[in-house]
Amino acid sequence: MDYLLFMDILGTVAFSISGVLTAMKKRMDAFGILIIAFVTAVGGGTLRDILIGFPITWMRNLTYVHVILITTIVAALFRSKLVYLRKSLFLFDTIGIGLYTVVGIQKAISIGLPPVICVAIGTMSACFGGVIRDILCNEIPVIFRKEIYATACILGGVSYFLLVKVGLPENITFIISGAVVILARLLAVVFKLQLPSVYGKEKEPSEAP
Repeated sequence: MDYLLFMDILGTVAFSISGVLTAMKKRMDAFGILIIAFVTAVGGGTLRDILIGFPITWMRNLTYVHVILITTIVAALFRSKLVYLRKSLFLFDTIGIGLYTVVGIQKAISIGLPPVICVAIGTMSACFGGVIRDILCNEIPVIFRKEIYATACILGGVSYFLLVKVGLPENITFIISGAVVILARLLAVVFKLQLPSVYGKEKEPSEAP
């Protein structure tokens, strides 16, 4: 199996589990769980393929559909085990954005897009599925909060092109760049790092007298 396809499927698994956990947290029925898992897993990749003019991957390769179905069933059956993993939703979501960022970058590179656009495509590929998931679950998407989320994807994308300049093999560059995204997100949460607020010390509307 092509390592790019393998990493793409790993990202699909991670995002599917993330979607299942979010849907079950909202007490959705079986159909709702499947839909949330599906859009979380393929939402970003679908946007990526549309933007770069590729055939939509999951429509041409049913492996992705099968992976999502199997992952959803397994995650739902073993939900009690997953619940005991602290911050399991965060963990799978973080793995997903790390893998999808680099997959998106490599697909954008394959059609000759400039580096800054490749990084943008990789970031959208990683984040858009989570945006759809959160909107459907009636939550403010993580990417629109102060958390280090899209920023971690951008750091991973920049790392990718720096490593290419150094001349590292493609597969090593892929792994390190994905790890940068994951590590940046983990460190941001552990050390409570956030983007600066544009509102300063203004009170929230609910706190106003």
